[in-house]
Amino acid sequence: MSQAGKTKFQIDLRRHLREHYVNENLTHLICEIAEASKYIIHSISTGDLGVAGTSNLYGEQQLALDVLADRILRKRLDHSRVVANMMSEEMDEIIPVSPDCDGKYSVAFDPLDGSSLVDVNLAVGTIVSIFEGCDLLQPGRKQVAAVYILYGPRTTLVYSVGKGVHEFGMNMLREYTLLKENLTLQPQGNLYSPGGQRNLYTPGIEGFVSKLEDRGVKLRYSGGFVPDINQILLKGQGIFFYPHLQGQPSGKLRLLFELSPMAYLIEQAGGAASDGHKPILDLQPKQIHERSPVFIGCKEDVTMAEDYIRRLESGEIEIPENKVDS
Repeated sequence: MSQAGKTKFQIDLRRHLREHYVNENLTHLICEIAEASKYIIHSISTGDLGVAGTSNLYGEQQLALDVLADRILRKRLDHSRVVANMMSEEMDEIIPVSPDCDGKYSVAFDPLDGSSLVDVNLAVGTIVSIFEGCDLLQPGRKQVAAVYILYGPRTTLVYSVGKGVHEFGMNMLREYTLLKENLTLQPQGNLYSPGGQRNLYTPGIEGFVSKLEDRGVKLRYSGGFVPDINQILLKGQGIFFYPHLQGQPSGKLRLLFELSPMAYLIEQAGGAASDGHKPILDLQPKQIHERSPVFIGCKEDVTMAEDYIRRLESGEIEIPENKVDS
């Protein structure tokens, strides 16, 4: 029998953070991010799905929802009183909030990852990376917390402060209550989510994919980073990758806004994340909008990807000719 007042549906996000002895300022910050998501999901449900008439620093047309989600999150962080600096994937420079770094945090975020999927009613999300103090350009291993919110058939929030990975669901009162604690990944999975054009894969990546297919691993790719990582975490197995491509050696995804926070969560769940050669969390970002290839998910699958890249691209072994032609 459950202890009175202790069933998982009675544990909200703030209570869970306090019970895990998360300090007051970090608890407040994560709860402010959760609060911002309530306004973002309302905007997705009711807002303008058209373009905003502006472009981001990558030259991509911004959707009205991109701009609105960015404003919502920046406003909540600005008024939290616990943020020193923040950086949005939609902006081209760090936004200073407070000159006082003591007891405060620096936050990098992608306010609406996968926003181009909204008009066809597919799942999208918000990704947040949190560092202690004023410095955002640190290896991901120095994060003190990472959070993502998935806006799908239901809205869920997944967070870690280095004490496991936990999932919360938004209820009818728009409160986040605990769904699952301590999400974990198996050593090896039976699904994969591949990004990038396959005709641009290098021999190492092509060999890795062929090995997965020979093993009977199923392709499950939504086109959104948050729902694909969420699928891996909630099913407890699988691998996502957006590799280096011919003519695009740095891949597509951004280290600070997307890869570091997701790598932190996946490692906390017992998985791994690599650029094909070394852990994502050990990469030192040299600039704000740096990109990196990524292989993220079950440990053994990530290790296999690294092995194929090393052996095939160094010429140690060759990909079978029938695989090249297929």
